[in-house]
Amino acid sequence: MEKKNSTGNLKRIKNVQVSRPFIFGNMAVPLGENKPPNTPSDHTHSWTVFIRGSNGEDLSNFIKRVVFKLHETYPNSTRSIEEPPFEVTETGWGEFEIAIRVYFIPEANEKNVVMYHHLKLHPYGPEAEKQKAEGATVTSLQYDEFVFNEPTESVFEVLSKKPGAILPAQKSARVPYSVQSENEELDRLGAAVQIVKQNINKMQERLKYLESEKEGLSN
Repeated sequence: MEKKNSTGNLKRIKNVQVSRPFIFGNMAVPLGENKPPNTPSDHTHSWTVFIRGSNGEDLSNFIKRVVFKLHETYPNSTRSIEEPPFEVTETGWGEFEIAIRVYFIPEANEKNVVMYHHLKLHPYGPEAEKQKAEGATVTSLQYDEFVFNEPTESVFEVLSKKPGAILPAQKSARVPYSVQSENEELDRLGAAVQIVKQNINKMQERLKYLESEKEGLSN
């Protein structure tokens, strides 16, 4: 039997599931010629990686801290954010994968959760060149949800206070973020396929040339 302690009531509510929708991802802007002071010369973009409520809700009522693991080339590459907004802003030139670990408040009595986001700096797709020329902001977002199975009474009270906190009321928010992420991945895969095709064509041309040379020497 679970007991009430200094962290709140840890008694769980049986046969109940509560979900809280959220989005995570990044926004990036080209720096251009007017870079902030002390910005490395090879850095081309300013970017912010974050996790937030799908409609801008404050998540700090059930999240204790968020840890962002950046590329190891960044000083202090593990960034622990203890209060909202749960985000990290940096400058850089390359794209890489960022690990995002979420720690819940003690009253939740839940294990931490890890997700991964591929930092996006450059636009993809048919409008990519136009967006680059205009210096447009690049956005990459993913929709997800925290699911609390048989939550503690304390967390259930927190999550059920605000109307719309339960997932079914937020289902429509899933579509645009999912479609955007899928399209971006398809664009990246399409670009990779084109590069592979080009390399294959070059190799085939090279083989034809070598074969013709070989035939010439044998004659």
